[in-house]
Amino acid sequence: MTERISRYLREQQPETPCLVIDLDVVEHNFRRMRELLPAAHIFYAVKANPADKILGRLAALGSKFDTASRGEIELVQASGVAVDRISFGNTIKKEKDIAWAYQQGVRLFAFDSEAELQKLVRVAPGAKVFCRVLVDCGGAEWPLSRKFGCAPEMAKDLLRKAKQWGLDAYGISFHVGSQQTDLDQWDKALAQVSQMFFALAEDGVDLRMVNLGGGFPARYRAEVNGIEAYCEAVTRALVRHFGNRMPEVIIEPGRSMVGDAGVIQSEVVLVSR
Repeated sequence: MTERISRYLREQQPETPCLVIDLDVVEHNFRRMRELLPAAHIFYAVKANPADKILGRLAALGSKFDTASRGEIELVQASGVAVDRISFGNTIKKEKDIAWAYQQGVRLFAFDSEAELQKLVRVAPGAKVFCRVLVDCGGAEWPLSRKFGCAPEMAKDLLRKAKQWGLDAYGISFHVGSQQTDLDQWDKALAQVSQMFFALAEDGVDLRMVNLGGGFPARYRAEVNGIEAYCEAVTRALVRHFGNRMPEVIIEPGRSMVGDAGVIQSEVVLVSR
């Protein structure tokens, strides 16, 4: 808890339960990540906390935004963000929502199945698309390996089809799991992804972007490695596996951007005996 939050709770005594966010912490987290990963495009994961003041502060700092629904896109737009700073990163979307987002001007979409790819072909012609692949989530408090993503061979086949069907086969994304504490997982994932890049290039599919997803942990009560350790691990892995063929890099921080910026205050109303 920051001193500003402590003072606010002490002086204002708001009704409970309440969530109080220190926007200066959010800004510090964003600026620190941008300093440590200067070449990466930071897309804040709106689902982590879609509060308008958080979106507004990050928008003013130049953040881009990863959205998972039409509602999240509308929230970001309400903060004055141009649509070219928005990614529709949910791999399973209603076709009507894809069409709506495309009409709004969104041009960056995720997928992990042929059915989703076919929706994009129908209602988002020429859009930039990236395929989410399954990677090892060992070490994460919330593994996501069974929920999103497809096997590497399937992903390569889908990206070939994306190009054949008129979409811009832009890149590959992965997620090493939420609240990931194992620094080696990014190296393992990027080793796998780089081989996919090079194999697809031989087939005439020139991918240009790797999306690292999220996973950087936030500090709650237990201590975790600082953001510096994670950014250094990511940078080393990118250089090791891509060398002078470095793609564009996207990162989608959520928890690590806002998790340590706020406190929920509640009260015990009754103790059962």
